[in-house]
Amino acid sequence: MTSDAHPALPAPTDEVVELCRDLLRIDTTNTGDNFTSAGERRAAEYVAEKLAEVGIEPVIHESAPGRANVVARIPGTEPSRGALLVHGHLDVVPADPDEWSVHPFSGELRDGYLWGRGAIDMKDFDAMVLAVVRHWQRTGVRPPRDIVLAFTADEEAGSEYGAHFLATRHRELFDGCTEGIGEVGGFSYTVDESRRLYLIETAQKGIDWLRLHARGRPGHGSMVHEDNAVTALAEAVARIGAHRFPVVVTDTVRAFLEEVAEVLDIELDPEDPETAIAKLGPIANIIGATIRNTANPTRLAAGYKDNVIPGRASATIDCRSLPGQSELLERQLRELVGPDIAIEYIQRQPALETTFDGDLVAAMSAALRAEDPGARPVPYMLSGGTDAKAFSQLGIRCFGFAPLRLPADLNFSALFHGIDERVPVDGLQFGVRVLDRFLRTC
Repeated sequence: MTSDAHPALPAPTDEVVELCRDLLRIDTTNTGDNFTSAGERRAAEYVAEKLAEVGIEPVIHESAPGRANVVARIPGTEPSRGALLVHGHLDVVPADPDEWSVHPFSGELRDGYLWGRGAIDMKDFDAMVLAVVRHWQRTGVRPPRDIVLAFTADEEAGSEYGAHFLATRHRELFDGCTEGIGEVGGFSYTVDESRRLYLIETAQKGIDWLRLHARGRPGHGSMVHEDNAVTALAEAVARIGAHRFPVVVTDTVRAFLEEVAEVLDIELDPEDPETAIAKLGPIANIIGATIRNTANPTRLAAGYKDNVIPGRASATIDCRSLPGQSELLERQLRELVGPDIAIEYIQRQPALETTFDGDLVAAMSAALRAEDPGARPVPYMLSGGTDAKAFSQLGIRCFGFAPLRLPADLNFSALFHGIDERVPVDGLQFGVRVLDRFLRTC
């Protein structure tokens, strides 16, 4: 990190641990329901307090009772340049304490890690951003361009009460923003002791969440019954669950695989990318999902009594489409489920893809290499989606860049929405140093 001569002030690499720990202890569970989701307002007030404490002027924007977002702008020294959006969500997915080694909202520090729901998705980055800008305010640092900070609600349920609310109802907050950075990018993949790939997100799949509805004739459970909605739905869901969509290699994925093939010295067959992907270890789960459309059944609902055949049955399918393939995916699903199953979209948000070039990418790469001489930044596609989907609608070019240097043996992808979510403390501190360098120079 660039040094500033203020020995009495807390170092941002120390403060980030406390900030992250505080955020992890705030239960911001997003169930997808306004009546049962919790804690976003409390977390937003915490963030706003930490910003105001050092002279930054935050504003809390509530989209519904308790669904709170924080936005603030830090003026740069070159106001004629486009502003940079730095965004992170405050909500987390549910966690069952009985499944965890520690309580998921304890913020426990153990074995060199901070444990808790949100540790890598994405209160770690929220804490990094707070640590950096608080340090700047204390030491008089000003970035070259305006920086707009956005800490959002509801990312884990489609961003309706968070990023989409801000982008549609408060567009003026993002005036002048031309580029943005957010979650799930800039993390390391260890090649060997001296080399690490850092995956910078330049693309993400589309969100195509839908429900299937089957109808049949209600009746008594003891009778022979050939028009059973549950049976029809189950057969359709089974076909979707067993189906593998065709492989399609996009520009972003091709660029990533070419980099991987070179650094790992393996053969890349363009007709069979899965062979190369299988050699990537734990991150193969993420990369493998970016070479095809996917559809995974996640919920079933039918019936109201054990001996009554219901007239309606429903299933939720989590679908993710490659860039430009949302309509194709719908046609593929229609062929799978047949004409008698109705399809209803819950969320439909487009895939994103940008190029791996320009001054911002150069600044990311330089900041990573300055802190890790073995760094090799590469573009990649995220298999999920982020708040970038909302902000991109404002014409903002979005990247995933929340830098982390990870232990070689850590299964990073398994921690997202998984049990025992945790972030390495030294990786968190690395991220602060990289982010500080990047934001001072981008």
